[in-house]
Amino acid sequence: MTSRRLGAAASSAALLGLLIAQGAQPAFASSGDHGDHRDHGGPGKPHYSAGAAGVGDPYFPDAGNGGYDVKHYDIAFTYDPATRIMDATTTITAVATQGLNRFDLDFRGPEITSLTVDGHRSAFERSGQELVVTPRHDLGKGRHFTVVVKYKGTPPVVTDPDESIEGWVPTDDGVFVPGEPQGSPAWFPGNDHPTDKATFTFHATVPEGVTAVGNGRLESQKTKKGWTTFVWDSREPMATYLSTVTIGNFTVTKSKTSGGLPIYTAVDPRLVTQSAAAVAQIPDIVEYFSSIFGPYPFDTAGAIIDRAPDVGYALESQTKPIFSSAPGVGTMAHELAHQWFGDSVSLSRWSDIWLNEGFATYSQWMYTEHTGGATVDQTFNSTSNYGRAATSSFWQTVTTDPGPVDMFGNVPYNRGAMTLHALRGKIGDDAFFKLVKKWAATNRYGNTSTAEFISSAEKVSGMDLTNFFDVWLFQKGKPTTW
Repeated sequence: MTSRRLGAAASSAALLGLLIAQGAQPAFASSGDHGDHRDHGGPGKPHYSAGAAGVGDPYFPDAGNGGYDVKHYDIAFTYDPATRIMDATTTITAVATQGLNRFDLDFRGPEITSLTVDGHRSAFERSGQELVVTPRHDLGKGRHFTVVVKYKGTPPVVTDPDESIEGWVPTDDGVFVPGEPQGSPAWFPGNDHPTDKATFTFHATVPEGVTAVGNGRLESQKTKKGWTTFVWDSREPMATYLSTVTIGNFTVTKSKTSGGLPIYTAVDPRLVTQSAAAVAQIPDIVEYFSSIFGPYPFDTAGAIIDRAPDVGYALESQTKPIFSSAPGVGTMAHELAHQWFGDSVSLSRWSDIWLNEGFATYSQWMYTEHTGGATVDQTFNSTSNYGRAATSSFWQTVTTDPGPVDMFGNVPYNRGAMTLHALRGKIGDDAFFKLVKKWAATNRYGNTSTAEFISSAEKVSGMDLTNFFDVWLFQKGKPTTW
């Protein structure tokens, strides 16, 4: 994601309040047969209990859920930009990781019209973002099960701790759909934490002439009776916050890298000229990063460039970063670098956001140098980075704990990138690039932590880096020796 600032959505507060109100549903609405007889376990019998209502992430305590692992999301919907009404069915295929008599989904979206578990109509309650489901039959540990949720209405816009917006954000010709860090439950129910990745299929039906662009490959596009259905398939595991189906009027181009990787770009016609330089660089950016990070981790690449002035940032949605305005080359490089660091290799807790943004920012610095711009050393020493005065408030935020308000501020991005460049100088180029490639390969499609990165850096370099990481990641103040 490109860095965002406080107050990004202030100008649209009234609109957002209206949209949220339209998408609201009374808490504790329920449906289904409540007359269930259960065996809650005893000597020699299975034990069933409720899955946790969160995964314990301190920044977003309600995010994610326990007791199951999602394997696949199938999200089918019709959306009319003129009415802003979505009519949707989300089918979740999951496996129980404990005996379950109840489980939660994260969902902020429209009114639910029906909910079934393994084909049986099931009881549910809603409270905030929690959708609490009581299946008719207990689910044994290791059992695969299917949840089908049908809902209809206007999905809400979500406001983050830093006052920026995400979720289902209407535009003048469709909708812009960013999800980091808590926007995806605006339009589909799921397990909304990066630690539960799954594959996705989207069936998006929109008025003829409008384009719906999602993650992964476009499997089909069919028009019937004035409506077009786009089917997008994301075959590699994906965190929920990286999902998107952005809708609008787009100029679509398809190309390939020299290695044959398909590239799909969708650009608002009003932004084609301003975006041309960044779009033209996509193949080179992907190939350059592949040479230093290892193979591109997905089976397609591209970008979605829309006109969403109330949003004000870009996001690394998997396989197709989304931009709310025309990006420069540096911003395009930043979001494409995230495909390795943030998308394929994902954090385990949001406090480790520097692992995403520090890597993407440093990659942007390297690409600038690669294309004849400022060297990485020059960028490191600039007044935006290490050249800041020691008295600057910038040095008073701990890199590994910026807090939910500042997690998309300068520190995880710039100080994170500086940490990587300082590490490169500390252990040398050979060890550094060996580390980066190993990090991307070992953790491909997985989740990681700062502690794991430190351990990997010490193993690859053969050095004790305790003091180095302490001053760069865990302490306030401008580092002077490391």
